[in-house]
Amino acid sequence: MRDWAVLSTTIAMVWTAEFLNTALEIVVDLASPDLHPLARAGKDVGAAAVLIAASSAVIIGIIILGPPLIDKLHALGVTIGVF
Repeated sequence: MRDWAVLSTTIAMVWTAEFLNTALEIVVDLASPDLHPLARAGKDVGAAAVLIAASSAVIIGIIILGPPLIDKLHALGVTIGVF
């Protein structure tokens, strides 16, 4: 049950980061309709936050879902790399 809570929180974290990034981009476009280096930097930082959240979600997913998946594959007679 704890694993599902962690996975649900991780999904929510990625969605929240994406929504905040979208809001940031809209506000930057509204405040600075012309191209500006600081506007670009702000958008890049928002996109980096989404990338970090998504990368963390992948790692958490592998940690939680990896062992059961490997066990099921072993039960089917499939070998994976060094496992």
